[in-house]
Amino acid sequence: MKRLAPLLATVGLVATSLPLLTAPQAAAAQTPVHLRQKPAWHRCSPDRPAAYECATLKVPLDYQHPEGRTLDLAISRMKSENPAKRRGVLLFNPGGPGASGLFRPMVLNAEMPKDVRDQYDLIGFDPRGVGKSSPVTCGGLSHAEEGVGGAYRPETFASDVAWARGIADKCREKSGDVLPHITTRNTARDLDVIREALGERKISYLGYSYGTYLGTVYSQMFPQRTDRFVLDSGVDPQRVWRGMMQVWATGAEPAFARWTRWAAERSDRYGLGTTPEEVSATFWDLVARADRDPIVHDGETYTGDGLRADPSLFSSPYGASAVVRFLKALADTGHPPAGGGAPDLKQLLEGARTSDPKAPVLSTAAAGPEAASEFGDNGTAAYWSVVCGDTDAWPRDPDQYARDAQRDKAKHPLYGDFASNIKPCAFWQAPVEPPTPMKNRADVLTVQNEWDLITPLASGQGLHKALKGSRMVLALGGEKHGVYLSDPVSCADATVNTYLATGRLPAADVTCQNPPPLP
Repeated sequence: MKRLAPLLATVGLVATSLPLLTAPQAAAAQTPVHLRQKPAWHRCSPDRPAAYECATLKVPLDYQHPEGRTLDLAISRMKSENPAKRRGVLLFNPGGPGASGLFRPMVLNAEMPKDVRDQYDLIGFDPRGVGKSSPVTCGGLSHAEEGVGGAYRPETFASDVAWARGIADKCREKSGDVLPHITTRNTARDLDVIREALGERKISYLGYSYGTYLGTVYSQMFPQRTDRFVLDSGVDPQRVWRGMMQVWATGAEPAFARWTRWAAERSDRYGLGTTPEEVSATFWDLVARADRDPIVHDGETYTGDGLRADPSLFSSPYGASAVVRFLKALADTGHPPAGGGAPDLKQLLEGARTSDPKAPVLSTAAAGPEAASEFGDNGTAAYWSVVCGDTDAWPRDPDQYARDAQRDKAKHPLYGDFASNIKPCAFWQAPVEPPTPMKNRADVLTVQNEWDLITPLASGQGLHKALKGSRMVLALGGEKHGVYLSDPVSCADATVNTYLATGRLPAADVTCQNPPPLP
């Protein structure tokens, strides 16, 4: 004790000589570093408008250990030009998972009505692991590996299993310490870091497709910080994520039936059949023929499975007239029809994404194997990280996928086996936390097109049902994937604009009628 006495005395002197902290200073000292940062805004690029600014924040890789490793989080903004009317910030996510949203404020700035636009600083961001936000990788996947799997066939199932296992192994080997933390719950936490860095008490939000699930999770994790939220083209939180793939198969059948009626009504123009039954028979005969002997057209080879690989082709905004011309060209053994050449199938698959820069990004799986490759290694790695890491509902037994694929192909012949066939999630590591329960009231606005094939009406209704307090705007006749500012003739835009401008939800759900499509 005598030896310790001088030391204790010295400690006492040091302690009494330190300045006392005020209550705010003490609170700040206890606040984690990631919640004390401020963005250093700068012009994003010389070839972009000066008002389009960028910054980088630091977020914890693992929020359970916030003092540990960090990730970069790239954010952007375009400030309100009317400070007197500014309400706060509006964050945006275009979909995915695995899609960049950094440039989206420029799109919203051009498209939003002025009375809405004036109220917000528009905030874009690349979600963790994506684009400029510490991008993840699986080490350079091949073109085939960047897809989301193909049709089920007993004779090729062993190679399907090897494909799925190989992707999981590559991703684990290259980014295994990061991928478990690329999840929707952690991205929602990142949104709250953005909120804090911007000095806002609440955030408003516009999310499409996958972005609706991200917004939903935020509303449940941070209900007191949720302001005006628009969730457009809804993901049913009860279906994440295997169930969302399977709902594309169930939604494909009525869309295909509707397409056969459309083509039959124009039989004099396209010649696929005079009745829906004849058009359907033409298509399935073509599938069977291409399975027996793949069709070569314009330098591309098409199998029957390839013709089934993307059911969104049968939704009219994705090119119904182009699809029938393409199928007619194939039916004519590769010779283009009179009056114009048949389009390239890959162009059709990508058309919705590349022709309209403000359209929401389709899920890689929803757009089919060919479209999935556009996301490249980074997008594919981020996609599987979220889809596999959000939930442990994926079967671990490969044979279960085979049984499910056979069953669903019989029930939904257009896409059922694609949706239920084996995925890398069968071999992914267990999630670090369970999915987000839907317990909190969420006074948000959900928006849905009647004939959206990527997030079908059943999915949008599931989202609306899960969020107690929400209101839904349903655009009857709406066909696109994405409603607000995505469909120039949407009857839903007025309701969304009113909500974003006033914060007042409709007193009840709204159903409106879009104008009929062009003939």
